Amino acid sequence: MNFQEIDLDQTHIRLTTDLANHELKRYIYSIRRDLKNYIMKNQDFLLSIEPISVGEGLPLIVDMMVKSSNLADVGPMACVAGTISELSLDYLIKTDSTYSIIENGGDIALVNDEKVLCGIYSNNEVLGNDIAFEIRSRKSPLGICTSSGKIGHSISFGEADSVTVISKSASIADGLATRIANEVKGQTSEDKVGNAL
Repeated sequence: MNFQEIDLDQTHIRLTTDLANHELKRYIYSIRRDLKNYIMKNQDFLLSIEPISVGEGLPLIVDMMVKSSNLADVGPMACVAGTISELSLDYLIKTDSTYSIIENGGDIALVNDEKVLCGIYSNNEVLGNDIAFEIRSRKSPLGICTSSGKIGHSISFGEADSVTVISKSASIADGLATRIANEVKGQTSEDKVGNAL
């Protein structure tokens, strides 16, 4: 397995892959360029904390972020890290990877032809950092995304130590983790989260 870190502006990827040669950094640069170019023409896309409607013929990254954020009922930038992870994994799968794990700020996209453990970092006094998911060998992609109102630099309107969502789509999981974390506001949040979703 090959381990690599890819840093491009706000994107900080940690990658484990079975591929010796790939052009993932160049691919990420290209999708980030598409995103930045779109944002320059549409500041609402960058600033909105609610779903937005846009036209057709969008760059792939923008289209995926809009669809995922509309499904999760959040602004499109709430899905950016998970979307970059998902698109990066899709790129590696097309390059014949059967084992790749891409982590981007707590948002993971993976495909694994052998069992892996995925730890969840919550920094909670009671739970600590002793929680992990065992993920069986699989041929299809999986997204595991975590949001927190207490850890990290992302905007959160809630107080969750850690909310993790598992989905076939890392882009959607990212939006939903943000949405659920936004609803957590103390011990009475259980009913609110259930009603919101």
